Amino acid sequence: MKPIITFGEIMLRLSTPGFQRFIQADHFVATFGGGEANVAVSLANYGLPSAYVTRLPDNDLGHKCEAELRKYRVDTRHILWGGDRLGVYFLETGAVSRGSKVIYDRAHSAIAEVQPGMIDWEAILKEAGWFHWTGITPAISQGAADVCLEAIQTANRLGVTVSCDLNYRKNLWKYGKKAGDVMEALVAGTDIILGNEEDAEKVFGIHPEGVDVTQGHVEGAAYESVGRQLMARFPRARKVIITLRGSISASHNSWSGVLWDGEQLFQAPTYQITHIVDRVGGGDSFMGGLIYGLLTYDDDQKALDFAVAASCLKHTIYADFNLVTVAEVEKLMQGDASGRVSR
Repeated sequence: MKPIITFGEIMLRLSTPGFQRFIQADHFVATFGGGEANVAVSLANYGLPSAYVTRLPDNDLGHKCEAELRKYRVDTRHILWGGDRLGVYFLETGAVSRGSKVIYDRAHSAIAEVQPGMIDWEAILKEAGWFHWTGITPAISQGAADVCLEAIQTANRLGVTVSCDLNYRKNLWKYGKKAGDVMEALVAGTDIILGNEEDAEKVFGIHPEGVDVTQGHVEGAAYESVGRQLMARFPRARKVIITLRGSISASHNSWSGVLWDGEQLFQAPTYQITHIVDRVGGGDSFMGGLIYGLLTYDDDQKALDFAVAASCLKHTIYADFNLVTVAEVEKLMQGDASGRVSR
């Protein structure tokens, strides 16, 4: 199978222990994470060849980050070394009625200062089968947006499938451009579009009618209109997928998804995740599962079901990476959610 390439920023994640608030914590737990890196780890964990492209500072933290990716069998040969710092994000995990909080410290990170021409996309993508990006990358800086567009255009020219997670982050768009203005050209070159219940609205003003995610129930069929509108706006798109998260509390979410292929709406089962361990990376684990499913199964329904089950399991795993096996995901797909001890 041809490699799947992902591109974006990976950061040092500093989390308060347990459910402590920032003001309580006297130390932080250090891990690494970032949308596209999380996807690469999922795919490598499922046994698919995956490579991650980013720019890291040539120092001990940068090399520790690379070692962490290599530990999970992600190909890091295409990492660009340079810049002064690794981006950081701080996480306070919420519980029950108190939501989680994230504080970013990623200004002037190595990847934020990347410029067109620095990455040889032709060499990286010529043997690839898939390229994945997210809306987080073009939000970092104009340079990162331009380099992402370079990659997409190269992938289009070489016939490489392109996927994106719209991933709107309002706190990142700070360099004078609106998300919709920058994302238009990028999504125009994308074949598979993923978003959550708010992304299409926040980025492109596209929304379903009569949906309130704060009520803990999201009706999947309402999102067929979102799929239709996105495909009308971006004719290259072959599939539009929406993750459906109903937020009963910070500790209890319902979780599902729908896939629109231009003719038919597929809907996955809904899971009740009642004791969330860590929801960060949930959407990335969905994307990793979806790419695996689309490449492995000749069945959009099964691919969607795999993505939802994989990301459901991610909510039980601490830190950004989804460290579950294909067998564990397929077991949940088959209805075994007992959590019994495996002996």
